[in-house]
Amino acid sequence: VQLVESGGGIVQPGESLRLSCTISGASLDDHAIAWYRQGPGKDRDGFSCISPGRGTQHIADSLKGRVTVSSDVAKNTVYLQIDRLERSDSGRYYCAAEYNGRFGRYVCRAELYKFGADHWGTGTQVIVAP
Repeated sequence: VQLVESGGGIVQPGESLRLSCTISGASLDDHAIAWYRQGPGKDRDGFSCISPGRGTQHIADSLKGRVTVSSDVAKNTVYLQIDRLERSDSGRYYCAAEYNGRFGRYVCRAELYKFGADHWGTGTQVIVAP
């Protein structure tokens, strides 16, 4: 299983950015894709997840209203849109895949990010600066 993130770059505060994560070797029908962010000097934290097969998604409360997660199953791609970017959004963004059944009937829940995921991309860098 391979995941490739794209769409990072340098953006100004207030702008929007859409990141993509394309998975190969596995299907979005039975895998969830989670997004993690690692800011400078910080831990890598999960904040969003989508499971097209389960019809479930999660966005951290702190980001609701600014973050949208979506998927295109035919393209095996998940998208993360962040609006009204803030400097604190800077960091390396990773997507990660896990089998929907890893935690039984539970998928894309806030308490599951701490367990990591089965497969990881190498990340894409986002820098928010004036």
